[in-house]
Amino acid sequence: MKKLVKYLKEGVNASEVKAADEKVRAIVEGTLSDIEKRGNAAVRELSKKFDNWDRDDYRLTQAEINRCLSDLTRQQIADIEFAQEQVRNFAQIQKAALRDVEVETIPGVILGHKNIAIQNAGCYVPGGKYPMLASAHMSVLTASVAGVPRIITCAPPHQGKPSSVIVAAQHMAGADEIYALGGIQAVGAMALGTETIQPVDILVGPGNAFVAEAKRQLYGRVGIDLFAGPTETMVIADETVDAEICATDLLGQAEHGPDSPAVLLTTSEKLARETMEEIERLLQILPTAGHARKAWDVYGQVIVADDHDEMLKIANDIASEHVQVMTDRDDWYLENMVNYGALFLGPRTNVAYGDKTIGTNHTLPTKKAGRYTGGLWVGKFIKTHTYQKVLTDEASAKVGRYCSRLCMLEGFQGHAEQANIRVRRYGGQNVPYAEGATPLAGADLVEG
Repeated sequence: MKKLVKYLKEGVNASEVKAADEKVRAIVEGTLSDIEKRGNAAVRELSKKFDNWDRDDYRLTQAEINRCLSDLTRQQIADIEFAQEQVRNFAQIQKAALRDVEVETIPGVILGHKNIAIQNAGCYVPGGKYPMLASAHMSVLTASVAGVPRIITCAPPHQGKPSSVIVAAQHMAGADEIYALGGIQAVGAMALGTETIQPVDILVGPGNAFVAEAKRQLYGRVGIDLFAGPTETMVIADETVDAEICATDLLGQAEHGPDSPAVLLTTSEKLARETMEEIERLLQILPTAGHARKAWDVYGQVIVADDHDEMLKIANDIASEHVQVMTDRDDWYLENMVNYGALFLGPRTNVAYGDKTIGTNHTLPTKKAGRYTGGLWVGKFIKTHTYQKVLTDEASAKVGRYCSRLCMLEGFQGHAEQANIRVRRYGGQNVPYAEGATPLAGADLVEG
């Protein structure tokens, strides 16, 4: 019997999303090309145009950084220190799980890998609508724990000047260079370099649709952490929780911006309808309702499924960035969900904890990228490089015989001869060839 799924509210359709993405793609492509051609001049024009922010050098001086620090109260500094300690601690735990390895796989053959930190990281911290200082913890501090020797960071000005709280967080997290730049111009300058900004090797950090698209187009020129576009949230709930907590958790993320999807997935139509009513009530009093209302009206969804199995299937298909699970079987979802950015299990936790203070990283995959990647973590700043050593003549000759024959199966005679010369030199005997074979006929090498 086919299970039932009821959509009490549907979001924008796929064709509209695609059309919007195409417009963003064209704008970003032209902008990045301009930055590559004209460097600082293009960056300055863009900063004036989009942020009304103009200066000769967008890198903040130590005096400016100190002024930003002095703007904060002792309590604000202590709060940032608490959040950064949680992020640092979890990043250090993650790093400890990464080990260099070296093992003798067969007698005389040593294989291994080394974990090496990326040398230059560019961290983007959003700050146009809200001064998202937490993104400095998530990117700069995590890169620092990974051992990246040069970490630069960009954040747009907030209300006409560098955001003191963002700058303080960037500095306290360990940034080596701090720039007051936002948007495509910031991402492009970090990746492509200008007359005054040395390019980086990897770009990380969340941002709006233009920042996410810029990272996508720059991928290959530099590495990126993941495609982290506008915030997405999903609440999976059953009758064990009430409408107030569901509505609060949905709108708490929808306030990020007018293009932030928020989805309620439930087995209870009663809870679904009550949550929709509660959302309308909260939108009358929420100070950020201007953004949250647009996001909910255009991208919000309410889905009623027949049972938990069907909810699991829908959730894995949507692959939301944040998934808040409040059911009578939260650990069952932990065991069975495979596509998501991060899980928040039970009503005692929530996405805001992960965003701001609890210690997990809040830079997470969006637009279904959770199907193939997790979020930003210390390992994103570390490259794993393999190596090999062959210690004995016997091992080289043994591997060489197999390698030679397999190369010839593929038609790679030059590859085969790389193996053959080792067999002849280290095999301890003259390895015969089949009658009429050339010295390159690796497939004719016999065991010896």
